[in-house]
Amino acid sequence: MNLQLSRIGELTSELQLPGIDANACDLAQQAAQQEWDYLTFLEQALQCEKRSRHQRKQHMFTRMAGFPSLKTLEDFDFTFAAGVPKKQVIELASLSFIDCYCGSVLGCC
Repeated sequence: MNLQLSRIGELTSELQLPGIDANACDLAQQAAQQEWDYLTFLEQALQCEKRSRHQRKQHMFTRMAGFPSLKTLEDFDFTFAAGVPKKQVIELASLSFIDCYCGSVLGCC
């Protein structure tokens, strides 16, 4: 293993930044290919950490909820539930009606 990656691993562990540690190699390659400046690289590394924390938090909350199994709209069998209009369910899942409602309350919609 590369000595520098080992040091980065130790630092990210000490600073509790596992998202950066997991993505350091990929980010470095992408930065080299796209010729990022230092601030762009730093921003992307922090974005990776933010996404990683969000995913871990989401996973933890799902486990804490104690659901027997994870269900998503992608798994829903619209052929079995014939009375459920797929187009309407997908539209409602987008939550676009919230923007319209909030906009109409504020006079924007």
